[in-house]
Amino acid sequence: MDIAKRNPQNPIMRPIDLKPGIEGMEIVCLLNPGVFRYNNKIWLLLRVAERPKQIENKISFPIYNKDGKIEILSFDKNDPALDASDPRVIGYQGKNYLTTLSYLRFVCSEDGVHFHEDPSFPPLFGRGDLEAFGIEDCRVASMEDGFFLTFTEVSSVAVGVGLIETKDFNNYIHHGMIFPPHNKDCALFEEKINGKYYAFHRPSSPELGGNYIWLAESPDRKHWGNHKCIATTREGKWDSARVGAGAPPIRTEKGWLEIYHGATHDHRYCLGALLLDLNDPSKVISRSEEPIMEPIADYEQTGFFGNVVFTNGHYVDGDTVHLYYGASDEVICAATLSVKEILNTLK
Repeated sequence: MDIAKRNPQNPIMRPIDLKPGIEGMEIVCLLNPGVFRYNNKIWLLLRVAERPKQIENKISFPIYNKDGKIEILSFDKNDPALDASDPRVIGYQGKNYLTTLSYLRFVCSEDGVHFHEDPSFPPLFGRGDLEAFGIEDCRVASMEDGFFLTFTEVSSVAVGVGLIETKDFNNYIHHGMIFPPHNKDCALFEEKINGKYYAFHRPSSPELGGNYIWLAESPDRKHWGNHKCIATTREGKWDSARVGAGAPPIRTEKGWLEIYHGATHDHRYCLGALLLDLNDPSKVISRSEEPIMEPIADYEQTGFFGNVVFTNGHYVDGDTVHLYYGASDEVICAATLSVKEILNTLK
């Protein structure tokens, strides 16, 4: 039940469209942009994944070292201690490394389709020990007092949620890790509810529990509590292995509408929707039985990691959700959905 209207110019951005931001690297993937409007333009805050140009019979990838500088690790492909079965993660002697280093990069557009870089908005790179493997998948919450960026901090010891605050995307306040490991997929509500801030997040448990969507509340967006699990995986369905929040939820007459991602055990990623009570978003009114968007286009089925549609960014204009998403962990695409039509699927 795919109800998304894909832009006929998809993919709207490919790795070849940008020059590498790190000297000596190549861009492998563009992924999962945060979305916001600023200075009468539409902006994407892309996750850009880079790596060294690969040499035959070697696997090389970058990390930040203890001095905050990029260091290249290189291994022989025939090394029996090397596990390179997953294109995203390298295992070596009991440790895991990412095959690419991700950072965040700004592009803007007047029409929402043709994007370009503005040199006055420099990229955001990882910093410190907890971002030694990079920063990923930024959500942008546009609020009355500024813009609040939640993103995944990745290192050898942890995956957690970081928070950056800005008013102009040139001056930043780094608040550090606000949701401790293992956690990701954090989306802030863009307004208070009964005097409190709310956020979705996704703690993970390898034994008890699983990869579920949780809700938390806060007095200041930095300190979070009263955590509640609001959506679990569903065996035998399109979201059987993991679920996670997308962009900030949309206020509708029927409730808070959240477009979320779900994946199967075969790593097929689709999008669905949750409808939550306006006054108490821990109350789930309805949930998609079938996906509202599936990886059915060629560019969604084949790429760096195929069969993936993944979003953490959109903007809303009346009934229209302008959705931006990563396809096959490689290219950026655009689609529109009708709020009313999504709600109708939830009846």
